[in-house]
Amino acid sequence: MTYLMSVTFSEIVTTVCNWLVTEGLKIVIALIVFAIYCAIIKMICKKINKRLQKKNVDETLRKVSIPWLKRILVFIGFACVLAYLGIETSSIAAAITSIGLTIGLALQGSLANFAGGVIIIVMRPYKIGDFIECAGNSGTVEDIKLFYTYLRTGDNKVVVIPNGVAGNSTVTNYSVKDTRRNDLVFSVSYDCDFEKAKELIKECMDKNELILKDPAPFINIKEHSANSIDILARYFTKSDDYWTAHWYMLEAVKKTFDENGISIPYPQLDVHVKTDVENAPKEKAKK
Repeated sequence: MTYLMSVTFSEIVTTVCNWLVTEGLKIVIALIVFAIYCAIIKMICKKINKRLQKKNVDETLRKVSIPWLKRILVFIGFACVLAYLGIETSSIAAAITSIGLTIGLALQGSLANFAGGVIIIVMRPYKIGDFIECAGNSGTVEDIKLFYTYLRTGDNKVVVIPNGVAGNSTVTNYSVKDTRRNDLVFSVSYDCDFEKAKELIKECMDKNELILKDPAPFINIKEHSANSIDILARYFTKSDDYWTAHWYMLEAVKKTFDENGISIPYPQLDVHVKTDVENAPKEKAKK
């Protein structure tokens, strides 16, 4: 009995040693090669990213394509390692396909976001750094992933918009054009000289270098409203200077109007009281 156990143990040791020398060594070599392969892929992707950055390739395209290129190359290397170890890859591919189909049916919304991400990357309605308005939100595009778009709002919050929504919504991109037009309406009282008010608004525009001279600013009466004469002031600025010029005009025109006696009216209601003079003495007589 002792002899049989010793023989069995020696056979196990021999078998393990043989496996380590053959298959075990093969696995170790495969892991080392795969690690070196991954390091090379990482270095190549990093160099490609730097090269594209030097050539001023769009940041959105770089941030989306480089990580996915890295994942695809790593997956190819992993499949080669499995083939080297003698593992049947066709069955693994079939299993991955079935698992992918199951996940796809369970995550239809996510697939819609994926499709929207592909549309955004290909059609380019906006890119990283653009100021956009989409799905009721406005902000600067901080990042674009395959499933979500990240916006940074003016009050420094991050809004995450699913690409399925962004790809099927109306997107207003304020950064595509170099210039933007601003329409401001200033109301003055009917008792004031509206021609003088127009001249004062023009002076405020001329003092601000951010307001472009070409196209020329436009100033004219927009409407005779119930309580005031509304004057439309229309001008162009560079897109980056839009809000700076906007706040300047609101403050400058108010100060200039105050200095020159141009009043901005409040909503008012005139009430006329009509007295029945003829019936008043008769009522007193009855009393």
